[in-house]
Amino acid sequence: MARMRVGVLISGRGSNLKALIDAARDPDYPAEIVTVISNRPEAQGLEYAEEAGIPNEAIDHTLFAGRPGFEGAVSETLREAEVDLVCLAGFMRVLTADFIERWRERLINVHPSLLPAFPGLHTHAGAIAAGVKISGCTVHYVSEKVDSGPIIGQAAVPVFSTDTADALAARVLNAEHRLYPHCLALVAQGRTRIVGHAVRIAGKPESEPILLNPAEE
Repeated sequence: MARMRVGVLISGRGSNLKALIDAARDPDYPAEIVTVISNRPEAQGLEYAEEAGIPNEAIDHTLFAGRPGFEGAVSETLREAEVDLVCLAGFMRVLTADFIERWRERLINVHPSLLPAFPGLHTHAGAIAAGVKISGCTVHYVSEKVDSGPIIGQAAVPVFSTDTADALAARVLNAEHRLYPHCLALVAQGRTRIVGHAVRIAGKPESEPILLNPAEE
């Protein structure tokens, strides 16, 4: 079976991009990264793409009069690469409804919280301030409302009483690096199906060990 052709949009350091690239090195992985686009020319993630021999391009959003022109250029690059699915990996631009509709059900994102809790920015500081004991990350399909699309998968991590936002962010980021390639594989295998606002996963057991925090004595 042909591997799903994936385009990745980034804005910065590209650590989730690197996790996806590393997963796709396995010839049995069902997706391949065929293009990487950054809206910031200085993004470190472009170096990961270059090192991996993946075509990459900086499309500087500041050179466009508005979002439609920028997104049109991005979509054209994705189309030229014959992309089947788009992954947002630290892409720090809010997308228009037109772009989302153009890539409907072919656009996924990773967010550093257990959605629907703590959407938007400053998720880790918000989790600590709220006193939650468990946080994590979410991979979801992108919809018009930010961080509100159907959820494909989630990973949980404990929140410790000594945590700073940076400490929690590092723990969640490690979880993202495992979750995103896993969820991309499920999508690429055709095992995800959107039913209403939920995602059904074909052939995947849903029972997993319980994470307790504080731990039982």
